Amino acid sequence: MEDAPQAWGGCQGDAAQPRGGSTCVILLGGAALRRPGLEAASRIAAASGARLLCETFPARLERGAGLPGLERLAYLAEFAQSQLAGTTQLILAGARAPVSFFAYPGLPSSLVSDGCQVRTLAAPGEDVCGALADLAERVAPDARPQAQPAERPALPSGELTAEKAAAVIGALLPDGAIVSDEANTSGLWLPAATAGAPPHDWLTLTGGAIGQGLPVATGAALACPDRSVLALGSDGSAMYTISALWTHAREQLDITTVIFSNRSYAILAMELDRVGAVATGEAARSLLSLSRPALDFTALAAGMGVPASRAATAEELAPPLRQGFAEPGPDLIEAISPGP
Repeated sequence: MEDAPQAWGGCQGDAAQPRGGSTCVILLGGAALRRPGLEAASRIAAASGARLLCETFPARLERGAGLPGLERLAYLAEFAQSQLAGTTQLILAGARAPVSFFAYPGLPSSLVSDGCQVRTLAAPGEDVCGALADLAERVAPDARPQAQPAERPALPSGELTAEKAAAVIGALLPDGAIVSDEANTSGLWLPAATAGAPPHDWLTLTGGAIGQGLPVATGAALACPDRSVLALGSDGSAMYTISALWTHAREQLDITTVIFSNRSYAILAMELDRVGAVATGEAARSLLSLSRPALDFTALAAGMGVPASRAATAEELAPPLRQGFAEPGPDLIEAISPGP
């Protein structure tokens, strides 16, 4: 752990202009994404003009109304580069220097631009919350954290899309919920739609371990039996660990599972295309399809003892989701969304 002023370096300054005209980003990870770390980081940002970003896949992120809002570093390398464009000072607080996930042709592996100075306030595993609190007292003694206002999207209507499903979830997410998110390509609209929901924990796909969503929801429900757990999965990744539903039923865990069903391994298709390995033949393309035969997640859930329903419109998604949050025990909703 570096000394706080040394790590902070050129990022000190007033809210309008960091010292020397530098553009400073504080990248938060690990324990820094709990309330104490978030509030200390928000105070620092308010006093200095530094920008806060969160690592792409945090193991646990506390968020929602009353907590400092936080933008996550984008998954796609070119989007992350855009977020970091112009940054001359990158301060790591419980996070590692960002790199892309795959060797994309024409894109660098490191997302840190040339000329950007990287400094470590606290490495992963160190007391990052203590370091942030100490730094906040030094550079922002009178600043207050900037809280996310309470706001929810209106319930949408019409044919179900990933965007409308995110709005339904944002409108209904209960206070204190735990979200295990493996929605993948169907989850792009979730961060914005849930930012102003009541305080909740967001657990994400760490390390690219496809299939972790349902087991992580199981662990969260066992650890916190007094809290509602929402498992967000997609049809492709859910099939890796679908047997977790049997545990949900056996232990009568309070988990509401939403499976986004677009009948394809959309994330794999996207990554194959991005690395230049385009599936041009019919046999290759068929390997990315989940439509021959079509998966029936309501039948799979019922066969393992989990009550299930299917939603193809926004109006059909809201009632079972509301019921799932209100009643104890497991249930599943297969959300039919347009395919690629």
